[in-house]
Amino acid sequence: MKSYDVKFWTVRPGKAKTKRTYEVRWKVGHSPQSRTIGNRTQADNFLSELRQAARKGEAFDTETGLPDSMTVTASRERSWLVFCLAYIDMKWPSAAPKTRDALTDALATVIPAVTSEPAPDGIDPATLREALRHFALAPASRELDRPPAIAAALRWLEKASLPVSMINKPQHARAALDAISVQQNGKAAAATTIARKRSVFANVIRYAVELDEMPSSPLDRLSWTPPKVSEVVDRRVVVNPRQARELLTAVTYVGQQRRGPHARGQRLMAFYACMYYAALRPAEVVGLRRQDCTLPRSGWGRLILEKSRPEVNRRWTDSDSAHDERGLKHRAVTETRRVPIPPELVAILRAHIDTFGVAPDGRIFSSDRGHPVASTAISDVWAEARTLALTPEQVISPLAGRPYDLRHAAVSLWLAAGVPPPRVAERAGHSVEVLLRVYAKCLDDGDDTANTRIDGALRDG
Repeated sequence: MKSYDVKFWTVRPGKAKTKRTYEVRWKVGHSPQSRTIGNRTQADNFLSELRQAARKGEAFDTETGLPDSMTVTASRERSWLVFCLAYIDMKWPSAAPKTRDALTDALATVIPAVTSEPAPDGIDPATLREALRHFALAPASRELDRPPAIAAALRWLEKASLPVSMINKPQHARAALDAISVQQNGKAAAATTIARKRSVFANVIRYAVELDEMPSSPLDRLSWTPPKVSEVVDRRVVVNPRQARELLTAVTYVGQQRRGPHARGQRLMAFYACMYYAALRPAEVVGLRRQDCTLPRSGWGRLILEKSRPEVNRRWTDSDSAHDERGLKHRAVTETRRVPIPPELVAILRAHIDTFGVAPDGRIFSSDRGHPVASTAISDVWAEARTLALTPEQVISPLAGRPYDLRHAAVSLWLAAGVPPPRVAERAGHSVEVLLRVYAKCLDDGDDTANTRIDGALRDG
């Protein structure tokens, strides 16, 4: 809709808390408009262009707030969809597979949220998401044959996607934030999901500002607070050494009914042992090779970690494999990590190698067909082992609910044993700051120890 009824206000300081900005305000008909710009001269020039257009008698658009002459310029801008594709192209070559997955997941949520019109009948949110995730965002997927429904959804997105600069308007930025706050079924999204998607959205916005395709970040002006993400490990998941050993024993019984010389769980027992006794991440265990291990016949051994093999959908990898080889998390590509391991784990690894051998590339853990261990197998065997080792009450509790909780238990044990935090952080592959914030948990009998000391103090008093 067009209007010749335009009113202007003077430029005022913006509301951004992190840096100085300037807000240009005007009204077209009954529609208030504003634009925040990071430079005072640019803000004054923008307001001057608007005033000159009004003096010339140009009609202003009530949606964009721009006169006809400036609307034509805006129409030549890249659309939000096209800009997001360019952002993906820039990030893709150096991004890890899981980062690629996170990028496409977030952008498949925010791109349909900022359009000039609602999606027509026949184009539902699930189709739009599939079109973006599987056919548009990943560079290699853009050459795939598109089913009619997918092609129609992408044609509509190309037409309805707003210009990049329009995302600077608070209502459009808020629409994107609202979209990442809910799941596809309409229920509230998890705090970690919201934080991850907001981080991607903020990075795309910063890239647009960097390229001068957006004057400033609208996120600095919105009073929108994401749910707080808890980084602290729930102490209820932490097992003590006795419970850990019982779980490892239970693992060996999983799959005994299967035909063959070894049960499925027997092949994975040493895998979980690495997570408990050495605090390794699952991807680090998958990538562990015989040449990384010093396993003496007696005493402590040592692991020199160099590679990690995280699992992700092969759509996001360059090797067409679900396990791309990567460097260690939070470290340079060539950097290693030294982890001393107790005699108990040394014996377990020696027995595992004697029984199952190693893969041609030296990997200690593999499926019976020689492939990297799948995350589904790791989770399924662990779930069954819990039912064998724990009481019914413990099974329905969070105690060791995921294999990863073995790593939490390991680090908690080291800290409770009095190992200095810098040494624990070095072995676990974390900074001391992260360690103390996330992993500083006591064993499940920690309260008993504290209560005993308090009882003694009360008696002495």
